[in-house]
Amino acid sequence: MQPTSKELHSQNRSKHISGFLAIFFITVICSLGSCKKDFKPLENADESISNSGSFDKTGISTKPNIILIIGDDVGFEIPNYTGGESYSTPSLNFMASRGIQFNYAFCHPDGFPSRIAAYTGKYNFRNYISWGILPPGGQNISNMLHDAGYATCFVGKWQNGGGDQGVKDAGFDKYRIFLPFTSPSNQYKGRYKSPILYENGDYLPDSITAGRYSEDMNVEYLDTFIDENQNKPFFAVYSMPLIQKPWVPTPDDPEYADWNPKFDEANQDIKYFPSMVKYMDKKIGQIIKHLDAKGLRNNTLIIFTTDNATNIDIYSMWRGELLRGRKNRTTLWGTRIPLVAYWPRGIAPGQSTNTLVDFTDFLPTFANVAKIPVPTNYGTLDGVSFFDNLTGQNGIDRTWSFCQWDNNPNDDKPMIRYINDTIYKLYDEPPLYSRFYNMQVDNLELHPIHANKQTDAEKQIRQNFIDVLQTMHN
Repeated sequence: MQPTSKELHSQNRSKHISGFLAIFFITVICSLGSCKKDFKPLENADESISNSGSFDKTGISTKPNIILIIGDDVGFEIPNYTGGESYSTPSLNFMASRGIQFNYAFCHPDGFPSRIAAYTGKYNFRNYISWGILPPGGQNISNMLHDAGYATCFVGKWQNGGGDQGVKDAGFDKYRIFLPFTSPSNQYKGRYKSPILYENGDYLPDSITAGRYSEDMNVEYLDTFIDENQNKPFFAVYSMPLIQKPWVPTPDDPEYADWNPKFDEANQDIKYFPSMVKYMDKKIGQIIKHLDAKGLRNNTLIIFTTDNATNIDIYSMWRGELLRGRKNRTTLWGTRIPLVAYWPRGIAPGQSTNTLVDFTDFLPTFANVAKIPVPTNYGTLDGVSFFDNLTGQNGIDRTWSFCQWDNNPNDDKPMIRYINDTIYKLYDEPPLYSRFYNMQVDNLELHPIHANKQTDAEKQIRQNFIDVLQTMHN
């Protein structure tokens, strides 16, 4: 019998900038060296958010509420708290300085493969059917929490297929979503101003959406869901359309009033990207403030992360370096993403950790948060809970992260498989397994470490990776 992912981890335990500058600086990208830095919370947090939420791990008598916020195309270099210098993210800075930031969280190189891993707690080889299709069977993170008595809600970008029935089968009671069906799905149409939103089995009429901004309507819906469930635990996924293109004005831009959303794709301009980042952060702050107004902030876990790296047309400053977005790339900057958690009653403030996290880890972590068993009838699960890291307890940390990326299994493009920790990466290319990299000194993966130049420690790490890769099959 093959060992489970959890057992394998136990065995291996060791405990834009503006667009006009892009072309001028593109050659700088090719010369970027080490990206290993010290990560510390920044203090330029949104002080308009009350600081009354206090850390108190004792006396938790009710199941915590959980809100998972997933940004779209928000790379690690975007938030200020990681070292980003091109944008304004005071709400995310607030979460980092009052909660815990994870410096080495890894997604898949594209959005839906990451999302299905997060919702199911499984690597793609176990349940990936095709782009935009959740596997049937009701074995998702929301099913788990719904069965445990949580009220559940999904707002924002769905892109998981099935429409009304698909959302309900995935365990959500309430929803207001964009892209309810797998096909046809033009995700650049009706995304922002005058949005195309689906609710209660039908699209909202133009009389409701005309001139409105999708993220405003999403947060309004989420706030109402919170208001309706103040006396019971709730779980919500807020899958933000921001900051994916088209790059168009937000309501805080003067051009918004006269902007015609029918021409979003033709008239988009990368100059709006910074204001889109700022608006994304603004919406996160509004959610925190609403929870505070309802007296729910202390007992609500809020996690922000993203489905993949920043679009490759975006250039940003990060800790004095110019970085290009690496969406759809398997390199470090294409797969490491921001992950920050805020929970005044459960998380001590001001923490930063290099604990390794990947997208399969949310399901077991949320089971621990909700004080329920990890399901035994969901088949093999690959996630490793990071609940102990959130709450300052001792536990088993993940020692490697795996990815199988194959957006369309029926086409001729070969799948890509690899394994990594916080420093090293090995591609699953037997029999030689020659693409072995130190991501910290070679983040563009230009120079594999040849066997005759590997230290004894590196040889052992590579062999451990090979042993794990050989188990990552159905």
